[in-house]
Amino acid sequence: MSAHPPTSNRAVERNDATDLSATEFLNLFGDEYTRTVFEVVAEESRSGRAVAEAADISRTTAYRRLNDLCDAGLVRSEITLCRDGHHREQFEAVSASFSISLDGDGIETTVRGGGRS
Repeated sequence: MSAHPPTSNRAVERNDATDLSATEFLNLFGDEYTRTVFEVVAEESRSGRAVAEAADISRTTAYRRLNDLCDAGLVRSEITLCRDGHHREQFEAVSASFSISLDGDGIETTVRGGGRS
C-alpha cells in the first residue's frame, strides 16, 4: 500500500499556487520525489526526461510528480517544436519561495511567485 494517495485524488486544477491550503502544501512536499523534482525544475527549465535523469528517478515517477506540481500551480509547462519536428514539453518552476507558520490558529502556508517568465 502506498504512503500517499493516488495522484488523481490529490490533483486540483489551479491557476495560482497561492490557493494551496496548508494541508495540500504539506501533502505535496511531504513526498521526497516531489521535493526532488521541484528542486531540479527550479534550477532550470527541463524536459520530463531531463527531470527524471537529473532527479535519478523513473520517467513515470517524474511525470507523475510534475503533473502534481503543475496542478498545484507551482510548475508550468510549455510545448515546444524542435527542429527535428518533434514536440517537447518543458517544465519550469513558477514559485520562488514558500513559508510555513505555526501558531495558535494552526498551520499557515504562503507561496510567493517569482519564477522565470
